Amino acid sequence: MSLPDKGRSTEELLAEITRLKREDLPVRGGKVTAYVYDTGRPEVHEAAARAYFEMLEVNTLDPTAFPSVVEMEKQVVGAVADLLGGGSGIFTSGGTESIMLAVKAARDARKTEGRPRMAVPVTAHPAFHKAAHYLGLVVDAVPVDPVTFRASPSDVEAAITEDTVLVVASAPSYPQGVIDPVARIAGIAAARGVPCHVDACVGGWLLPWLREAGADIPPFDLSVPGVTSLSCDLHKFGYAPKGASVVLFADPAMRRRAYFASASWPGYTVINATVQSSKSAGPLGGAWATLQALGREGYLELGRTTLAAARELRAGIAKIPGLRVLGDPESALVAFGSDGDSGGDSGGDSDGDGVDVFVLSDEARRRGWFLQPQLSYAGIPANIHITVTGVTLRGVEAMLEVIAEAVEAARERGPAKLPEGLVELVAGLDLDALDDAAFGELASAVGVDLGGSGQPEMAVVNAVLDALPADRREAILIRFLSVIYS
Repeated sequence: MSLPDKGRSTEELLAEITRLKREDLPVRGGKVTAYVYDTGRPEVHEAAARAYFEMLEVNTLDPTAFPSVVEMEKQVVGAVADLLGGGSGIFTSGGTESIMLAVKAARDARKTEGRPRMAVPVTAHPAFHKAAHYLGLVVDAVPVDPVTFRASPSDVEAAITEDTVLVVASAPSYPQGVIDPVARIAGIAAARGVPCHVDACVGGWLLPWLREAGADIPPFDLSVPGVTSLSCDLHKFGYAPKGASVVLFADPAMRRRAYFASASWPGYTVINATVQSSKSAGPLGGAWATLQALGREGYLELGRTTLAAARELRAGIAKIPGLRVLGDPESALVAFGSDGDSGGDSGGDSDGDGVDVFVLSDEARRRGWFLQPQLSYAGIPANIHITVTGVTLRGVEAMLEVIAEAVEAARERGPAKLPEGLVELVAGLDLDALDDAAFGELASAVGVDLGGSGQPEMAVVNAVLDALPADRREAILIRFLSVIYS
């Protein structure tokens, strides 16, 4: 961007934003089944947007300067604590920051002789790996059951060492939407004197309403003995604007371990509850307004419709030839794969009878629906992930029709065709010897346009990534991101 010589009008700027968003996925209506959460109630989103704007320029850096921040945060955190077994909490910018603070608190609370370690199921969110990377911990991966996709308590116990500072369970894990056996895992952790964090970023503000609506939801929150901290995103099933999460601690002393203070300079007093220092109170205002606008009755009704939609979706997918639902998800997250794929095969078309799920995803996108592809990992096959929200029930029949059409189209097209030797070439690339321009040219040579506009086809990209080991995938993804922003 070139900075204009003269300022532009609001109308001109808004028109420009409209142009820039022309190729974006829609954030309302339920056709995008990841990244966005829609109640289907415009008045709730309007209330949140207005409250967000009202708090936009309030800086949460100094709560003594803006006491409205303290009161709003106490109310929001208090509502989450009331729903999830009590505790003391912090309002954060999202699940990753909530997890980062939980890991920091556990690390600082439990000193070790060696490098601190975490026992983390392979289905747990990568935010734990990110926290370990930033904070200097080691992640000990814990296997999950290959049929239920839940973490194995015995494997969790085997992963605990003298240097383990945190054990992790998910409620639910994102990939297949199943709840780990929290009570057993937390009990094992407590017996070994190790804190246990429950990642309920997705489910924290959903599972209690599903339970009240009739779903069989096992105990998972701070009321479970041995659970010492829990993360809950309000910008997911709390339906608040992005930038809203809460991390709860059973012990206020552990919450203090998450804080940071510095007096080692001659400037203003630095005391931070979160990773960020200066930040807008807009997300806090939006979260507060959303909770107030919906209330218990609103969330319970959304829970009922979400539960009905998830059940209808699972049943409908099971009837589509060539597809199978993975596991038995208790939540509103549904993953499905190819019937012809038992695990770990690129795209899910290993024996010719199945459907390449990456091609299926592209075909759904052609029809105006975004269904999120997930790569194979740790014996779990490549699959498609759908997040069911409050608005999904209105369009679940249309979604199932699109999935069925996409399956047939994907079957006709066949699996993503990779140029001979491409995977081996990518696997052997010396990425440090390639600048971003050269990497972009290489991608274009095999039909991947990283600089294009619109909604791209991703089947080839996903098929290549799926054929690579995790560390190589990560290196390639970093280069993709660098090229896109160059």
